[in-house]
Amino acid sequence: MKKLLAALVLAVVAVPVWAATRTVTLSVPGMTCAACPITVKHALSQVVGVQKTDVRFEQREVVVTFDDGKTNVLALTRATADAGYPSSVKQ
Repeated sequence: MKKLLAALVLAVVAVPVWAATRTVTLSVPGMTCAACPITVKHALSQVVGVQKTDVRFEQREVVVTFDDGKTNVLALTRATADAGYPSSVKQ
């Protein structure tokens, strides 16, 4: 029992070490009106782990900073698509 408890404590403490803050730029070509950035920003802010969003309407892109221990790029692109604005990682 003590070994199991020690393993659980170690797992809880070690997980944050593996998680990292990442930033990705998503291309969102469907943002064509003034209300679009508001919708995209709101959709991304609902994803657990998203820390910051910087919507660049003129460039039709959004820069997202997130905790990769809590979410991933697929979840971010799914959130924008579900809001009506399909996106992809900008290379």
